[in-house]
Amino acid sequence: MTENPADCGPSEGSGTSRGEVRAARPLRRDAERNRQRILTAASEVFTERGLDVSLDEIARHAGVGVGTVYRRFRTKEELIEALFLDRLDSVAAIADEAYANPDAWCGLVSFMERMAEIMAGNLGLRQMLMYATYGRDLVAIARQRNEPLVGRLVQRAQAAGQLRADIAQTDIPFIVFMLAEAAHLAYAASPGIWRRYLTLVLDGMQPGREGVTPLPVPAMRPDEMEKSMRQAAPRHR
Repeated sequence: MTENPADCGPSEGSGTSRGEVRAARPLRRDAERNRQRILTAASEVFTERGLDVSLDEIARHAGVGVGTVYRRFRTKEELIEALFLDRLDSVAAIADEAYANPDAWCGLVSFMERMAEIMAGNLGLRQMLMYATYGRDLVAIARQRNEPLVGRLVQRAQAAGQLRADIAQTDIPFIVFMLAEAAHLAYAASPGIWRRYLTLVLDGMQPGREGVTPLPVPAMRPDEMEKSMRQAAPRHR
């Protein structure tokens, strides 16, 4: 019998900063300060309102002229891409810390818990990671970066006999997406409801329980998950 998920204890958040994504040469100090102000403002606005806000609104929130925003980012899609790549670094850091946990089950649980917690309170991040189709198609980038990180957490827990053998690495992000959507739907009444469903899901993920029901549908292949993310994304004009 594996540990109770609650025994793993809460995990602390972490994040990394990617800095300049595609600059050909270093920006002047004042230009870099403006760029960081814009990225911070965009992150704050996207967190509360999602990705449909305009660059004008982001400029107002950053306290800079809209021309300053356009000098740093020609389109909103470029700005979203810069934030997206930064968030991928954050996901990688969370996965690395989870893998450093000597207990395979607790490591996997901590990854799922922290990702669900972050996405539940951040509408923009949820849209970025769930759809990844703003601007140029970033789904493949997300898959290439995250697939091996999540895969090794799953494989290690299965090798330790702590995770059902029929669970695939693609199941993990889908479960996190479901938890984030539950938090979004219940936000006004019970924003922490996702923790209830996480506990229920984790119970079903562990082997060695009497009466475990065989899964009626196979897990998605990585290419099928990639296709579903593209099809589910909102259409942009």
